[in-house]
Amino acid sequence: AVSHSQITRLYSRFTSLDKGENGTLSREDFQRIPELAINPLGDRIINAFFPEGEDQVNFRGFMRTLAHFRPIEDNEKSKDQNGPEPLNSRSNKLHFAFRLYDLDKDDKISRDELLQVLRMMVGVNISDEQLGSIADRTIQEADQDGDSAISFAEFVKVLEKVDVEQKMSIRFLH
Repeated sequence: AVSHSQITRLYSRFTSLDKGENGTLSREDFQRIPELAINPLGDRIINAFFPEGEDQVNFRGFMRTLAHFRPIEDNEKSKDQNGPEPLNSRSNKLHFAFRLYDLDKDDKISRDELLQVLRMMVGVNISDEQLGSIADRTIQEADQDGDSAISFAEFVKVLEKVDVEQKMSIRFLH
C-alpha cells in the first residue's frame, strides 16, 4: 500500500520530529508541526495518534494513524473487494473524523460536543448564541431518529456529498 520511498520519507519526517531521539514522539513533538499548530482541531488530531493512556507514539503507530489521511489512489479502488478495508478508505476516514467530535466515545455527537468543535473552528468572533443556533441547525439537519444527537450513520449521510478525500489529506506528508 505505502511505497518504499514514501516510508523512507515518512521515516525521515518522523526522525526530524523526534527531538528526544528516542524513537518515539511526544505530544510536544507534534505541536511543532506548523500545519497542526495552526489547525483548530490540531490537538484532537494529535490525540488520535496516541493510544488510550499513552504519551508516546512509535513509528509504526505514527504510520498507522497517518494512513487515514493518505489519498486513495485509483489502482486501490479496484483491489480485492474481500480483503481488509484500507485505513484510508472513505468509511475509515469518516470514522476518524467522527471520533474527533465524539469526545466521550458514546458513538454520538451531542450538541455540546458539536459546540466545542465549532468554537475551536470559528474562534471567538461569534457569540455563544450564534454558535448555539448553528449547532442546533446542524443537528436538526442530520438527526434522523429524533434523539437530538448525530450518530455515525447520520454523520455519514450528511457528508455524503462532501469530498472527504480533499478535506482529509494532510499535506505535510508529501
